[in-house]
Amino acid sequence: MARIRRKVSSISFIASATREARAAQKRLNALYDGVAPGEADVIVALGGDGFMLQTLHAYMNTDKPIYGMNCGSVGFLMNEFREEGLRGRLASAIETAVRPLAMHAMDTQGRARDAYAINEVSLLRQSFQAAKLRISIDGHVRMEELIADGILVSTPVGSTAYNLSAHGPIIPINAPLLAITPLSAFRPRTWRGALIPARAEVKIEILEAPKRPVNAAADNVEFKSVVEVTVAQDRQAHSKILFDPDHSWDERILTEQFRY
Repeated sequence: MARIRRKVSSISFIASATREARAAQKRLNALYDGVAPGEADVIVALGGDGFMLQTLHAYMNTDKPIYGMNCGSVGFLMNEFREEGLRGRLASAIETAVRPLAMHAMDTQGRARDAYAINEVSLLRQSFQAAKLRISIDGHVRMEELIADGILVSTPVGSTAYNLSAHGPIIPINAPLLAITPLSAFRPRTWRGALIPARAEVKIEILEAPKRPVNAAADNVEFKSVVEVTVAQDRQAHSKILFDPDHSWDERILTEQFRY
C-alpha cells in the first residue's frame, strides 16, 4: 500500500451499463475533459463492485490505477460518489496493489481451463448431490474427503465478498494469506476452513466426478464439469486500486470486523 501525492493530468471515466452510471460518466467527462483509458493517468470506474472487478481484470498489469465511485447497489470496493473536487481526491488517494489467483482446471473431457480471480476461486456442486472433494496444500493431502456444496479459495480482497457470506474469515488487505472456506459442509460437519500462506498452492480433486459433477469459477468466469483444480497466487500479475484516505481498505476491514 502506498500513500503518495500523484500527478493527475488526465482522467478516463468508464461506466457500467446502468442509466445512473452512464449519466454520471457523461457529466464527469464534461467537467474534467475525460480521455480514453490509454491516455489517462487514472481510470475512474462508475458502477458497483461487479463492475470494479471487471475493470481490475481488464487493466491488470497495465499499471493504470483504478478509482471506483459507487453508482451501484454494492460498493465495498468503491469510494463515495461525489463530482466536485475529484482531481484532489485522486491525487491523494491511497494505492493498493492486488494480486490475483491463477486457477488451472481440468474438465471431464481432458481440456485445460485457465483464469484469474481477484476475489475468489469457487467450486460448486452441479446437481442435487453434494460434492466430494480432496484437498492438498503444496502437494500434501490435508483432507482426504470433504462432502459439501462446494469450497472457496479467497484472496484478502475477496474475503469480504462470497467468503464472508459463507462465514469465512476477513483478511486484512496486506496479510500474506488466503482463506479456504467450505460451503455447507456435511462431512466433516465441524470443519470451518483454513488460513494458508499466500505462497501456497491449493489442489482440489473432485471425487466421483461423473456422479457428483462440479463447476469451477474464477470470479465471473465459470467452467463446467471439472475433475481437478489448482489455485496459486500469481506474484507477477497485479492490479492497482485507489481509495480515499479517510475510507481506506484497512479502515473498511476494521469496520467490517467490529460490525455487530
